[in-house]
Amino acid sequence: MSVTDDVSDILSGLTVGKPDGDPEETAEWIESLDELIRTQGTERAQYIMRSLLQRAGAQSVGVPMVTTTDYVNTIPADQEPEFPGDEEIERKYRAWLRWNAAVMVHRAQRPEIGVGGHISTYAGAATLYEVGFNHFFKGKDHPSGGDQVFFQGHASPGMYARAYLEGRLSEEDLDGFRQEKSKEGHALSSYPHPRLMPEFWEFPTVSMGIGPMNAIYQAQSNRYLHNRGLKDTSGQQVWAFLGDGEMDEPESRGLLQLAANEKLDNLNFVINCNLQRLDGPVRGNGKIMQELEAFFRGAGWNVIKVVWGREWDSLLAKDTDGALVEIMNQTPDGDYQTYKAESGGFVRDHFFGKSPETKAMVEDLSDDEIWKLKRGGHDYRKVYAAYKAATEFTGKPTVILAKTVKGYGLGPHFEGRNATHQMKKLTNADLKAFRDHLRIPVTDEQIDDDLYNAPYYHPGADAPEIKYLMERRRELGGFVPERRTKHAEVVLPGEKAYEMGKRGSGKQMAATTMAFVRILKDLMRDKEFGKRIAPIIPDEARTFGMDSFFPTAKIYNPNGQNYLSVDRDLVLAYKESVQGQILHAGINEAGSMAAFTAAGTAYATQGEPLIPIYVFYSMFGFQRTGDSIWAAADQMARGFIIGATAGRTTLTGEGLQHADGHSPILASTNPAVITYDPAFGYEIGHIMRDGLNRMYGDIGDKPESFRNVMYYITVYNEPFVQPAEPEELDVQGLLKGIYLLKPAKVDGPRTQILASGVAVPWALEAQKILAKDWGVSADVWSVTSWNELRRDGLDAEEEAFLNPGADARKPFITQQLEGATGPIVAVSDFMKAVPDQIRQFLPNEFATLGADGFGFSDTRAAARRYFKIDSHSVVVRALEMLARRGEVDPNAPKEAIEKYRLLDVNAGTTGNTGGDS
Repeated sequence: MSVTDDVSDILSGLTVGKPDGDPEETAEWIESLDELIRTQGTERAQYIMRSLLQRAGAQSVGVPMVTTTDYVNTIPADQEPEFPGDEEIERKYRAWLRWNAAVMVHRAQRPEIGVGGHISTYAGAATLYEVGFNHFFKGKDHPSGGDQVFFQGHASPGMYARAYLEGRLSEEDLDGFRQEKSKEGHALSSYPHPRLMPEFWEFPTVSMGIGPMNAIYQAQSNRYLHNRGLKDTSGQQVWAFLGDGEMDEPESRGLLQLAANEKLDNLNFVINCNLQRLDGPVRGNGKIMQELEAFFRGAGWNVIKVVWGREWDSLLAKDTDGALVEIMNQTPDGDYQTYKAESGGFVRDHFFGKSPETKAMVEDLSDDEIWKLKRGGHDYRKVYAAYKAATEFTGKPTVILAKTVKGYGLGPHFEGRNATHQMKKLTNADLKAFRDHLRIPVTDEQIDDDLYNAPYYHPGADAPEIKYLMERRRELGGFVPERRTKHAEVVLPGEKAYEMGKRGSGKQMAATTMAFVRILKDLMRDKEFGKRIAPIIPDEARTFGMDSFFPTAKIYNPNGQNYLSVDRDLVLAYKESVQGQILHAGINEAGSMAAFTAAGTAYATQGEPLIPIYVFYSMFGFQRTGDSIWAAADQMARGFIIGATAGRTTLTGEGLQHADGHSPILASTNPAVITYDPAFGYEIGHIMRDGLNRMYGDIGDKPESFRNVMYYITVYNEPFVQPAEPEELDVQGLLKGIYLLKPAKVDGPRTQILASGVAVPWALEAQKILAKDWGVSADVWSVTSWNELRRDGLDAEEEAFLNPGADARKPFITQQLEGATGPIVAVSDFMKAVPDQIRQFLPNEFATLGADGFGFSDTRAAARRYFKIDSHSVVVRALEMLARRGEVDPNAPKEAIEKYRLLDVNAGTTGNTGGDS
């Protein structure tokens, strides 16, 4: 196999496979270009080359797209700007930061604690962060409003170390690393977790892949706020610090097109290319920087590579025949990793020794000097040049690919080793070598005295280095990271906005999806409040009946609508606008959830609250993007998540992967999610009003954290007559999870039917059948939230557990059904585990009917009969329990099964047709 075959995936391949018909003429052209660069510089050469490529295209000369460039820095040395800071001072306290970060993790490994942590990521990325902290990251007091920085999760010790030098954290705080309860009050979370450190971190990032896509949508959200006239965000930048291994996550790359399409030049990815993932090289046989360059450039991004430090500039200047660049191009990442784990002599022999020309280049360099040839990600000047170019570039987002060494400076046991990510402890020798490398004024005795109590280093607030550090932050607008929650006032809508839900649908049939959409439309019409709503939909607006929003609210597109719409003559024409309100993410649930997170945290990131209302096929929410919803909870997002077309039997025809019978169970696992399964429009109205008030209204003496919730509301596409709100509605019961909807009208053996969502009409039908055919008196309860009833019950049990001898509080569900006699039949369009959540809090005999198993395509009536959740199944189950109690004829259940043909799926009658899917 040839060298070309070996490295075809890591070179640009512009001349591969093309014969050179006249090598002498080719050499003359190349010589002319070299002379142009020598006399007029690289900037002029760039323009000439671009002009030639443009002309070649116009003349139909087949020039391939240049997806990769040589393995050298994108910014030539002669185009680097002057570094504006004091590099010596910055290098000095960067050493202190790296020491304190490593010592913090190391101290947390003492035998009686041993809580883990990561040393090597920050050690390798410190320069990338420090150039940003000292010269680019704007704090919230900056006139622009400040930048948003997504820090790489495993580098969090470095951010704590900087906060220590800044006086924001104490030594006691650093010693509380990863001990959030045992060191409460002086505790630091393992990674960036805003919920755990709500005044410090802004963005959770360590669930790999979520940081990149959330950063993209944060940049979009900033533009959305600006274009809608809610806030001037034109001076803000979004920075996302990522690992090269992390870029293998589908989420990391899967949304790049949005940033390019919307020209988000306020967005900068900084990818720390240390060539290693957690267990080994990212691309041992290839080149991850070249791969990412091609990928990002193909996606429409501006790409800046920072491969080599300044020490390489003179060598590259001597490389007139391209021999050094050729070796750089052909060397795979696995070898580069090995070089940094060896020595200068090893690099001389195995890298420069690959050709006589390159071997001669370094004859005058000692092994030590060769070893000190840095990678670009460790060079202040190179990184500064890249950041400056990125922030000044317009029309595209920028990715900076910075080559580093994982575990840089930690010594031969750490640097570039496969296991370095998992290494938490430094030996006595490691600590001393690290101290010597960084020139930290710590004595051998201080290290020898107690290996796990090596001292932190702080020179005092009056030290010139600390004064310099603090001045840089003052000039840039304050500390980063920092989270603030003070925001513009939200004027909540009044009663009128909810009237549509209270009135019901009269004689017309309407699904709860449509009832919700009507309420949402009225909320958006509110003059003061409506502007704050950010409706978010994937490519299913017409399914949810939200196409009626297109002509008025319009779809957000920063490029406007520059085409003639095919449906322009229709009332519900598709309309895009720079000022559009609807965030239409396309077939993209992950992106929609990222948009939800950005909008739902705008109250903190921008001080301008947005209320995101994300509507989606319920099956494709918690099941598909559950990790993103956890991250949204961590970031303390507020908003409404609407699981439309819910239920296992309601979405007829769509089949297994569309039939949601379990989303409330998945939702119950997220402590920040308040789940409701309403049956009627008026219930939805009360739930949404309560949610808005909880997020932005009067919450009395409850803590501010009470507001940081997301409401998950399931709605269905099956139409039926929506009743008007009952005059004596138990609103408190509705909001807490259960209220008596319709008491029995006949005397007889008593039973209780508990139902939620689309199953409530079946329960009402079962009530009539039991009364008419069997003389049974059944009360029907609308259970708006099985999940919240369970949480309340568990809270009551916990209170009793911790307060023995005190009067135990009864769970709300127990209180509501205290006087209700007879057995209980619970039914929903979800699996049995959903109603079963409350079983332990009721003394009554309890039976659950549910749609367990896989969904399938069929009529609603047949599906409900198959799962035995229809009205006649409720009747039979109630009769069975009453028969066992001797309250109805023992033969009644069997007679009912035969009478209603319960075993025949074609005999089902529960439900109707209609409703889009």
